Amino acid sequence: MPNSILDQPRFRNEAAAYAYVENIVWEGGRFCPHCGVVGKSGALKGKSTRLGVYKCYACRKPFTVKVGTIFEKSHIPMHIWLQAMHLICSSKKGFSANQFCRVLGVDFKTGWFIGHRLREAMKDDGSSGPLGGEGKIVESDETYYGIKEGYREERDDWVFSGEKGWHNRADRRRDRGHKMIVVTLVERGGKARSVQAEDVTLYTLNRIVTGNADPKSTLMTDELRAYRRIGRQFSDHQTVNHGDEEYVRGAAHVNTAENYFSIFKRGMIGIYQHCNERHLHRYAAEFDFRYSNRAALGCDDEQRTERAIRGVIGKRLTYRTTRSKAATAPTA
Repeated sequence: MPNSILDQPRFRNEAAAYAYVENIVWEGGRFCPHCGVVGKSGALKGKSTRLGVYKCYACRKPFTVKVGTIFEKSHIPMHIWLQAMHLICSSKKGFSANQFCRVLGVDFKTGWFIGHRLREAMKDDGSSGPLGGEGKIVESDETYYGIKEGYREERDDWVFSGEKGWHNRADRRRDRGHKMIVVTLVERGGKARSVQAEDVTLYTLNRIVTGNADPKSTLMTDELRAYRRIGRQFSDHQTVNHGDEEYVRGAAHVNTAENYFSIFKRGMIGIYQHCNERHLHRYAAEFDFRYSNRAALGCDDEQRTERAIRGVIGKRLTYRTTRSKAATAPTA
């Protein structure tokens, strides 16, 4: 019976874990995170010296591979970080804080913060450029999830119908102002990019779609009226009318985006169960990362984990920042 990948040295030995992360983060040569000088540093020696500490001969400051990354000032051993990163990258629908507690042997506060730091590492920095391009198709769709922070639902005007179930007398099924909104663009056969939005007005959708999709692409959407003017900025725009139960017309459909949402909601409802509005953008980044680095694109669990480690550079997230109500999500 083959051994588990978690039996490999980097997941069990701290020195091997540091060496593994250093080979990825310092692939172009060891550099000082304080002054940026490459190749002018050496390992500190001594009985009291911590593992992985180097000294820069240019600025004379000590540093480790953790400085300037999501690992900075963390007391969690590096091999535990690697275990956590492999677990969340290899789980199709996510890995909750309680699961981290049980598997890694940490308390809930630590497990919760590990998850958010890893999602920060998975966040797309936009360096890959817009989705799509000439001859490619980009689908745009939106989904509604959870309840906005501070919303209080009135239940004294609800009735039950055998056809509709419990619903409002005013029939406000189309009024989803109390829900959190995620707009997702998916390149067929390629990556996905999600943005947390305040609404689905023309102004908001235009900023999101044109800011993340190449205008040389063919845009596929549903019948939402705001997409009509947005579609004029692309080489072609095709729609399907879900209101008339039209879901596919030739190559015109948004089923790829709908498939993305099915995984997203299974993870958010089944694994995470509850998400505060100010954290939703990080969870969306997590699902984007796994979708954009999926097996269908030739990326296995180990390669996906390596790409996540490359994303730790330059991303600093403190516990206080994560918990602060002022730390709201970007809308574009």
